[in-house]
Amino acid sequence: MNGIIFSVKRYAIHDGPGIRVTFFMKGCPLSCRWCHNPEGISPVPSIVEQVDRIGIREFRKNETVGKSYETKDILAILEKERIFMNQSKGGVTFSGGEPMMQFDFLMETLQACKENGFHTTIDTSGYSTPGNFSNIIPRTDLFLFDIKHLDSLKHKEFTGVPNEIILNNYHIIVESETDLMVRIPIVPGFNDDSDHLSRLRDFIFGKKHDNLKMINLLPYHKIGSSKYKKFNISSKMENVEQPSAQRMNEIKELFAGAGVRVKIGG
Repeated sequence: MNGIIFSVKRYAIHDGPGIRVTFFMKGCPLSCRWCHNPEGISPVPSIVEQVDRIGIREFRKNETVGKSYETKDILAILEKERIFMNQSKGGVTFSGGEPMMQFDFLMETLQACKENGFHTTIDTSGYSTPGNFSNIIPRTDLFLFDIKHLDSLKHKEFTGVPNEIILNNYHIIVESETDLMVRIPIVPGFNDDSDHLSRLRDFIFGKKHDNLKMINLLPYHKIGSSKYKKFNISSKMENVEQPSAQRMNEIKELFAGAGVRVKIGG
């Protein structure tokens, strides 16, 4: 079985514990305004125009984003990095895009990774069927789960989809007792007001679960803007500023004190 991957990141240290190899899988059902991987939204290999500028001159060339991999290709890459992952208690992470969009390939590859002794992590928006999550849980050691907003209309306005299925899948994972890290992108003008953050805190800590290992507060940043320029894609976030360090520390304090580690960044 084949999957479509648009980037492979070796020696990743922000996509789960230890040193990891992260595979970025094509396709995402969301269209977040602040997306840092816009080239991963389309589910198929895409030819995009790359624009490089030197002074007043522009140089344009086509670039193919997305390559077909078989499960055996994934294992071959992981074997080359096994010593580093074993020594650091790391593993493999499937990100995107949304890895659950390539569900059958993900299932097959996760199973093979588990059989070969690799710690498995899925970095997910949570937007897939509850049945898919229930089936994938036994093959997954850790979920990195995004929660962006509690209000469904606001969520749809900024991401293109409502959030009911996401919050439902969050409960499925929590109740499964599979290890879980919650990731909250902090986006000014979208979800950074204190009232919403307080409600989000109460939602997460409404019932204490030992499998919740960490909360990552991910401040919106403009690093991804270079990709929009590179691939000649219009950005909807040009006038949005990054949250200040002071504001991020205030938000961290809001989430602290519930017995779960809170970290700014991945």
